[in-house]
Amino acid sequence: MVATKDILTADGVVRGSQGRRVSRWRSIPFAAPPVGELRFRAPQPVQPWSGVRDATEFGFAAMQHRRGAQLGPRRLQPTGEDCLTLNITVPNAPASKPRPVMVFIHGGGYFIGTSALGLYSGAQLALRGDVIMVSMNYRLGAFGYVDFSEYSTPAHQFDTNLGLRDQVAALEWVRRDIAAFGGDPDNVTIFGESAGAHAVLALMATPTAAGLFHRGISQSPPADWGPSQADAKLFARRCLEKLGAGTGDAAQALLTARPNDIRRAVDRAVNDVMHSQPGLFPAAPVIDGDFLPQPIVAAFANGSAHGVPLIIGTNRDEGALFARFDDTLPTTPDRMRSVLRQVGGDAESRVTAAYPGFPERKVAVRMGGDFTFWRPSVAVMEGHSRFAPTYAYRYDFAPRAVHLAGFGATHALDLIPVFGVTTTPVGRALTVAGGQRGFRAVSRQFQDNWLAFARSGEPLPNWPAYTEERRATMIIDYPSRVENDPDQAKRLAWQGVHPPALV
Repeated sequence: MVATKDILTADGVVRGSQGRRVSRWRSIPFAAPPVGELRFRAPQPVQPWSGVRDATEFGFAAMQHRRGAQLGPRRLQPTGEDCLTLNITVPNAPASKPRPVMVFIHGGGYFIGTSALGLYSGAQLALRGDVIMVSMNYRLGAFGYVDFSEYSTPAHQFDTNLGLRDQVAALEWVRRDIAAFGGDPDNVTIFGESAGAHAVLALMATPTAAGLFHRGISQSPPADWGPSQADAKLFARRCLEKLGAGTGDAAQALLTARPNDIRRAVDRAVNDVMHSQPGLFPAAPVIDGDFLPQPIVAAFANGSAHGVPLIIGTNRDEGALFARFDDTLPTTPDRMRSVLRQVGGDAESRVTAAYPGFPERKVAVRMGGDFTFWRPSVAVMEGHSRFAPTYAYRYDFAPRAVHLAGFGATHALDLIPVFGVTTTPVGRALTVAGGQRGFRAVSRQFQDNWLAFARSGEPLPNWPAYTEERRATMIIDYPSRVENDPDQAKRLAWQGVHPPALV
């Protein structure tokens, strides 16, 4: 029989499961189910309950293609609109004071992913650092990152930036309720990878998120994703066309269509855009002039982003994963040329000159990864370092089997050492050809720095802050080292390059 543990929250009692070393609560609602009249609305308060609410099992993942919520071989989490929940992992050992809180935001391009993935429970981080781990779901794709507000009617309001609003609502729940689990609401670190890393930066640029967190860690963010209002409106119209709805009956269609029909229509619209306009991602937080007032990189450049300490970095071989499994990013010579020609001027000659060997495919893969992740991250590092402590890294280590497979230190590989699962079956499979010692050392470095940062706002002392004068960057490898302004020629070549507008 599984031991349970009850906690009283502001909305009611939740019952979690108590293991040998940690206790877990799963799928606690932080907002009302966004269904029916609440579809495409900002998150609303939870209806309090009486009695005890079971929180020992996961509920729904956000609406997405079913394979996006795959938890393991032949294990798919059910998806649905009733998905606004979070999960908590707490060490069982007694604590003399409230524990630091680390809130993880999953990635998946704002289209797939789930907080129920076993990796994201963060049990190893919680135990190693004596911290409380929180992970959240938020609305994805059609239901979270398409701006249908133009089609609001007096009877039905459609709000902007629903996924981003969900994340703020989850952090408001943490602020209000985490003390009941032994957490310190005045010491909250948000961290995420890929789209989750972008979400960290978006939250730092969102005025209503002020005071809800105290530091941020952004792992491989596509930092300048974010359509303008004009682009967002144009894309929403294309989504309605895919749904087979006209502008005159848009509100009714959006409220009554089956969730999977809406999801499929938007997926097709996104696929069309990303294949016809390489380098553009149309479904992301919208620069609506209100909830998200200005482009994210601009907010960091002018100091209007929240002035909390930030760790930000990318992986050396970001593009390799996409080149193998996803052809929507610009990781071929032709797609990379298309991006640079849309920028205009001397961008194509300048950038290609900084990547000797182009148009070789492997060089284009590196270039596409740098364009999507490293280039805009450098802009955030530069801007934020003028106003708040900023720490930059590049992740270079990959076990030999990963190198032999042609991936190197590719996108998302850093999640394995960050969450300390290098000795699990997945970690052992990655090191079948050697590299377990290095992988474990890299994991210790990631975790020790992430946990020190969560406690104090500073990583370990051997990691200097980033400044525009020195550009000190921690190269996480085996062994690790600090480099000043790594890949300077490439950094300079990318200046002035931005994703294209929707046409």
